[in-house]
Amino acid sequence: MLRNGVIAMKTVSLAFVAVISFTTGAFAQSRPQTIGMNCSLAQSLVANRGAVVLSTGQNTFDRYVSSQASCLSGEFTRPAWVPTADTPQCFIGYTCVVSEPDVG
Repeated sequence: MLRNGVIAMKTVSLAFVAVISFTTGAFAQSRPQTIGMNCSLAQSLVANRGAVVLSTGQNTFDRYVSSQASCLSGEFTRPAWVPTADTPQCFIGYTCVVSEPDVG
């Protein structure tokens, strides 16, 4: 009887480890890093996906969009420049902001 209990406990433990592995894997996925790609690659990534979250440094990231169509209602686009491997200020597309941009 004890042996069946041990086997059942091992099965439950393995199932628990498997579930934890799958759920934490999604959180461990890294974002593409702009500093590891050239400017044209970063630009095409945003243009092809329409909207993408990119890391721009060790602890910095943002969501970049190719047009107003990827923003929520009431949001506006603001031009965005990011560091890339070949350019310190690469125009990558836009970010969505809540306030209307200044018009001069």
